[in-house]
Amino acid sequence: MTNVFRQCFMVVALVAGLVAAPMAAQAQAADAAARNGAGGVRVLVIPNGETVLASPVAGRITAVNVGLGRPFRQGAVLISLDCGEPEARLAMATADIASATEEYEAKLRMQGLEQASDVEVALAASAVAKAKAQADLFKFQTSQCLIRAPWAGQTAKLHVRSHMTVTPGQPLLDLVRSGVLLLKLNVPSRWATSLKNDQAFQVAVDETGKTYPARVQRINSRVDPVSQTIEIEATLLARHAELLPGMSGVATFPGMP
Repeated sequence: MTNVFRQCFMVVALVAGLVAAPMAAQAQAADAAARNGAGGVRVLVIPNGETVLASPVAGRITAVNVGLGRPFRQGAVLISLDCGEPEARLAMATADIASATEEYEAKLRMQGLEQASDVEVALAASAVAKAKAQADLFKFQTSQCLIRAPWAGQTAKLHVRSHMTVTPGQPLLDLVRSGVLLLKLNVPSRWATSLKNDQAFQVAVDETGKTYPARVQRINSRVDPVSQTIEIEATLLARHAELLPGMSGVATFPGMP
């Protein structure tokens, strides 16, 4: 039994060694490639701004003015909601302002004739202020029926369609901001003392087969203890129409240790 156990143990050890050896060799090769810049560092292309627009109010969508991938300008109306109810409330509040103002002015005239007290005048003034506050509230609610673009960009995803009824906080659109694209990558932690902000490097993007100049923009303040890497963000030096967020490639840093 002892000999059988020893033979099994030797077989297991041999298999483990055969599995571990290639993994160690791959790790050493990757480390060497990062050192001499032959393999470079994997990089992801990201937008310089993105957000999810949500509905600020409950209502029915009357128009969707964007399509998937279509560009839009800053301030453009992307989605319109039915504003019939808040508009009616605003009209009522406007009428209340006119009525309260007339009442207040009448109290002022009566006060001059000593037919109205200071308290009555103050109450009339308060009614005017309340009516104006209600009008401001309904005016704000009416403005929320038009969902405008926070900046120029493109639509990445549509969560809704025309004539759908939405609730407050429900996602409407995923937006990607136009402009020079950013890069996100993790570099070896041994570069920490050599890597600097504004450092130039090259990025070869897989999808286009082209190489683009880039520059380091931000360096994380700590090292990832598991991967022993530092996360950095960089920016391309110009806009390139063929590049899209989500593409990936290899970044090469000349002269890094």
